[in-house]
Amino acid sequence: MRAQWSLILGLIFALIVAIFAVFNVESVSVNYLFGTSNIPLILVIFGSALLGGLVVGMFGILRQYTLQRKVRKLEKELELVRSKGGVEEATSNVVARLDDGNSEASDDGVLK
Repeated sequence: MRAQWSLILGLIFALIVAIFAVFNVESVSVNYLFGTSNIPLILVIFGSALLGGLVVGMFGILRQYTLQRKVRKLEKELELVRSKGGVEEATSNVVARLDDGNSEASDDGVLK
């Protein structure tokens, strides 16, 4: 559902940029580090929007890559714990302590 809303908002933003660009077709002077040129404002607007989209997309790809690495690391760690039987043992210890009635859970969830 979130992806659908992102797509809808992206299309609305693209439509607003397109309408804004169509109303600004006059030529403007653009100063580069190595010179100056006259470019239609519509190209400057579209170029800026495209460059902004690329930058945001690159940050999104970087975030997704780091999250995938983290997931892979945690999956390996979970598999290691499962292969040693640590999950079942830890779970049975906690259940046994709760069944004894001697343990109390504190506000932070730690058994005492």
